[in-house]
Amino acid sequence: MPVKSRQAENSAATRSALLKVARKLFAERGYGDTATEEVVRRARVTRGALYHHFRDKQDLFKAVLHEEQLKLAARSTEAAAKASDPWRALMAGSNAFLEACLDPAVQQIVLIDAPAVLGAQGWRESDESYYLAGTKAGIQASIDAGLIARQPVDPLAHMIMGSLNEAALLIAHAKDKETARREVSEVADRMWNGLRIQGR
Repeated sequence: MPVKSRQAENSAATRSALLKVARKLFAERGYGDTATEEVVRRARVTRGALYHHFRDKQDLFKAVLHEEQLKLAARSTEAAAKASDPWRALMAGSNAFLEACLDPAVQQIVLIDAPAVLGAQGWRESDESYYLAGTKAGIQASIDAGLIARQPVDPLAHMIMGSLNEAALLIAHAKDKETARREVSEVADRMWNGLRIQGR
């Protein structure tokens, strides 16, 4: 095996180990109580290896967050792909997202720590980069199919995402998360049904 190829494999393995350990610690302890020294020790790498891949703890967190968001987006997309029409796809995708919010790791990393670490605007921009384009496409497809009334797509997409994020935060901070999830789902269903043109 060429030396460069072997080095690339070792580098990828080191990065993967750091991300795996960091995700576990961020999920269990939160960002504030996770020390990079503990990440390095558990991943069995040097501090130099950590800083070769990530500038600092915040950069490491952003990488973990990116992986979580990719998994969430994939889960929503997979659920949407099984729906029979664009409106139902939007509904299925949002329900899959809300269901994922019952995962303690998602709650801690995506919903609790991300806004604190990135700041409100940074979190919003990060969130939009994974979901906004798909939400707009789903709305436009629903309009084109005559399932929801013709209206400005951009503000509707932002309002839907905003309401889903608030719903997700409600679940994350609730004492009884299962009840919060059920109640949020009922309200979300009413929201989606309110958008659909009756009889379509």
